[in-house]
Amino acid sequence: MNARHLVVVGGGMVAQRLVEALRDRDTAGTWRITVLAEEPRRPYDRVALTSYFSGRKPEELELGDAALWDDPLVTLVRDDAVTAVDREARTVTAASGRSYAYDHLVLATGSYAWVPPTEGADLPGVFVYRTIDDVAALRGYVEKLQQELVRPVRGAVLGGGLLGLEAAGALHALGAQATVLQVGTHLMDTQLDLGGGEALRRLINQIGVGVRVNAMTVRIRPHRRGGVGRLDLADGGRVDADVVVVAAGVRPRDELARAAGLEVGPRGGVVVDDTCVSSDPAVSAVGEVACIQGACIGLVAPGYAMAEVTADRLLGGAAEFPGADTATKLKLAGVDVASFGDAFGRTENSLEIVWADPLAGVYKKLVMSDDARTLLGGVLVGDASAYASLRPMLGRELPGDPAAFLLPEGGGGGVPDLELPDDAGVCSCNNVSAGTIRGAVTEHGCTDLGAVKACTKAGTSCGSCLPLVKKLVTTELAKQGITVSSALCEHFALSRAQLYDAVRVSGVRSFTEVVERFGTRAEGRGCDICKPAVASILATTAPAHVLEGERAALQDTNDHVMANLQKDGSYSVVPRIPGGEVTPEGLIAIGEVAKDYGLYTKITGGQRIDLFGARIDQLPLIWQRLVDAGFESGHAYGKSLRTVKSCVGSTWCRFGVQDSVALAVLLELRYRGLRSPHKLKMGVSGCARECAEARGKDVGVIATDKGWNVYVGGNGGFTPKHAVLLAEDLSTEDLIRTIDRFLLYYIRTADRLQRTAPWLEELEGGVDALRGVVLDDVLGIAADLDEQMAQHVVEYEDEWRATLDDPEKLRRFASFVNAPETPDPSLAYVPERGQARPATADERDAALRGEPVLVAGTTLEVRS
Repeated sequence: MNARHLVVVGGGMVAQRLVEALRDRDTAGTWRITVLAEEPRRPYDRVALTSYFSGRKPEELELGDAALWDDPLVTLVRDDAVTAVDREARTVTAASGRSYAYDHLVLATGSYAWVPPTEGADLPGVFVYRTIDDVAALRGYVEKLQQELVRPVRGAVLGGGLLGLEAAGALHALGAQATVLQVGTHLMDTQLDLGGGEALRRLINQIGVGVRVNAMTVRIRPHRRGGVGRLDLADGGRVDADVVVVAAGVRPRDELARAAGLEVGPRGGVVVDDTCVSSDPAVSAVGEVACIQGACIGLVAPGYAMAEVTADRLLGGAAEFPGADTATKLKLAGVDVASFGDAFGRTENSLEIVWADPLAGVYKKLVMSDDARTLLGGVLVGDASAYASLRPMLGRELPGDPAAFLLPEGGGGGVPDLELPDDAGVCSCNNVSAGTIRGAVTEHGCTDLGAVKACTKAGTSCGSCLPLVKKLVTTELAKQGITVSSALCEHFALSRAQLYDAVRVSGVRSFTEVVERFGTRAEGRGCDICKPAVASILATTAPAHVLEGERAALQDTNDHVMANLQKDGSYSVVPRIPGGEVTPEGLIAIGEVAKDYGLYTKITGGQRIDLFGARIDQLPLIWQRLVDAGFESGHAYGKSLRTVKSCVGSTWCRFGVQDSVALAVLLELRYRGLRSPHKLKMGVSGCARECAEARGKDVGVIATDKGWNVYVGGNGGFTPKHAVLLAEDLSTEDLIRTIDRFLLYYIRTADRLQRTAPWLEELEGGVDALRGVVLDDVLGIAADLDEQMAQHVVEYEDEWRATLDDPEKLRRFASFVNAPETPDPSLAYVPERGQARPATADERDAALRGEPVLVAGTTLEVRS
């Protein structure tokens, strides 16, 4: 039997899912598939476009298994857009002139970024944010401006929805100033209510992005140098900008369907029924181009559901579209936002339960049925940790008091354990239920998260469901009597916490002794997992220099040379500036070092000055000058204390009630060099206004009229968490003792590379149990913890000062045997946003010839 021919127009995420689903099910080879893609690359993850700005390459965004496109029944034609559909002849014609006959046609053309009819929208410097080519062009334009301007690049984003906020985050990541202009009353107004939008605005402001609401742009004016200069607003205001990103919404790409005479919706889109079939039985439409149940849906999960329905129907199944899962989660570092179900409480007689903490930047709302039992929807801003557990419970009764899902831990809240029904959806992107995940364990023998992901595809798209998937897997393994391994690696059957205790009690002082005493005798001498973990353990149980003897070989790249390796192969130098307090002489010394070595300098969010672009052989020379000027290592390279951020406190601020700077200096000097499972950050605020953002730190201290409140377990990064209150109104002496014990208890019991937030979440008994250990000494270890911290303070030694005094340690900082004392004079220097000396005419000519160019002391590849 000859295979029938399916032609798919469009090469996006939904098209990829359709092909994948059909080939997985069509074991008989009923269909051969041709995918006609307009872009010159394989289908990729548009949801993760912003990660392109943090270093991910386009090929790293590609979806699924690359082997799919090597399947003999699958043909992917790239960079050849379809220009016409002939329904009578059942053929499509591409821009190349080639024609393809089909037995069934699927339109998966997606949508395009809508640009409002605004004067100046065609100026250079105005971009949309839709494809890899779009973001690559935006990045190139911003980087070019950064070379030309003596001030930061100013960016404006038109649109405060999901895409607009991600675009603003991208501009911010590129080092540009960013302002979001939202036409409506608040951000993400199609997903959030006014309270949630206002909370989101504060969070966006905190990461350094400006927001203006009720801001209609009527004109984009050019600058005299060319390109964008400013935006004029309808209310008479103006916003200066060098680059504009338009993220005002999308429209379905239905022009092929219109030309072919297919029925389209009143607002566009190919009208399809619940089987995703259009007004022509031989043509289906999926994804954002489909108008299904009266609407075009600009989310990936409903598109995937349409792809699954279409694959099933092509093979004779009876699947129908189950309705749109409109749950959304903002993917922007430092901002946690989720919306699901009836977020606006439009259901008749519904109830709203709201909890808000403006100081912490948290707003949470659950929409419940009139008896407050059935979950109808919700909004989570600032803390969306309950999202993965709540979204599958839509339309179901919540156990106990719904407020428990909203209140913070330690305040009567925390996400309760839920026994999800088998039919509850867990991964909306891939339509995976709780029962399917349990079945992967019970029926397919999967014994870890990776195996379950491979078996079910749960968590392989946006990843927001992974915490819930992991919890389901762990619970099901326990039910089956299968022990969930906590072994550190193949070389140690013990967990990190167990190994820490074993090393501490035994008194062993080297990796060799640790392996001989506690290892499994597995082949090899350790691995990249256990060697740094053991090095960290030994750093607190048997302190010694990080490069001393055998320990030097245990470190990762950063610790190995006591500097942060950058993506271009150079290193950064970060001197410690306790509490952000520095003398004019110290600033001059840092500036002279940066100038003499051509280093790029940046003041960080943690009140330090980073110096970028140093070669490995320059590190000792740079540090000798910094040490002579009174500086020491800032440990930016280690899993240890980074900084203690502070406001100006009562010394200068009229609102300050305590001397936050003095305390920050004291804490930073006390805990400097303290090695731990992960990096540590602290903050001290001199009043409740919280200018040091202490509640986003592993340890946060906030001044009160009576003393200090201490919060623990706050983390930034990809999964931001606010710290929880541990103790109130402490004296300085009690505060330090409390922090001492908290840190060492965390160091002793946390897993490898586990930050304080997830450690505290997994700690049995939570913050109440922690109080028992730290404040009430229920384990009887307080004296031991106090003594260990006192020993650390006494034995602390600046690693770089000790290295400079040891010729043997200095030998590792020669990059080559014949490393020069001065840079190669044939290398050309170019400025990095105005830093380092300008290139001469000869040097610019050398760069254009493709010869190596040195940027801020770093040799880079030159690309035309």
